[in-house]
Amino acid sequence: MSIVKEIKCSNCGAPIEFKPGEIIATCKYCGYTVVIETGKAFVFEHSMLLNKYTPEQAEDTIRNWMSSGFLKPRDFAKSKILEKNLVYLPFWIITINVITQYKGIFERISPPIVKEGKIEKHYSWLILARKATEFPTREYDVPLKGKIPYDFRKIEKFAKVLNSEMDRVEAVTKAKQEIEEFHKFLIKQDIDRIIEARTEFQIEDAVYLHAPIWFMEYEYKNERYRVIMDGATGAIIKGDIPPPSFGLF
Repeated sequence: MSIVKEIKCSNCGAPIEFKPGEIIATCKYCGYTVVIETGKAFVFEHSMLLNKYTPEQAEDTIRNWMSSGFLKPRDFAKSKILEKNLVYLPFWIITINVITQYKGIFERISPPIVKEGKIEKHYSWLILARKATEFPTREYDVPLKGKIPYDFRKIEKFAKVLNSEMDRVEAVTKAKQEIEEFHKFLIKQDIDRIIEARTEFQIEDAVYLHAPIWFMEYEYKNERYRVIMDGATGAIIKGDIPPPSFGLF
């Protein structure tokens, strides 16, 4: 990784590397986490999930996924693995209570009627703390029971650790926006046209967490595809499957 800028760790004196846009950084020598703009110690909970897979075990898990299930080519498991990268991604887990009250028009009957309702939910809402990284956040069921306090000594030497590009305030704001959009989707299951919707949020907690994610690329019939695997559980978060073609099944 090219060093764009660095600050000195106030705990051990080692350089803390970071790139433009990153807000929260962790010292890879002692695990001390700081807010880059101020150099102050990180005051929120910083947790991590442990990776339980070697590169060889991760590949075996991917090949088992390839050889099971439906709508997969018979020779799928013979695909060539091109890359196996373990990345500790930064996430914010926003624990929040949400109440949305709404009013709208139900037009599926005649004559249309006005309906009112309320959605009341409790979430541990996941926010990827990287602004330009594509990741299927809603498909990732974070195994929070396995989290431990962040410990740099648990990080594999071959793994890459990304810093956060969001602070707590930005993460909470993004969570609220996403939840509002999700509640609009839920409302549309009950009514056809929204007249008004009002959402109230009660933040309980915000945890900063690094999770081990395997990014695997493979080649099948000269085409490249990607699989994303949870390093803590071995679950496939998202996997590209080659489109079916005549004679493969």
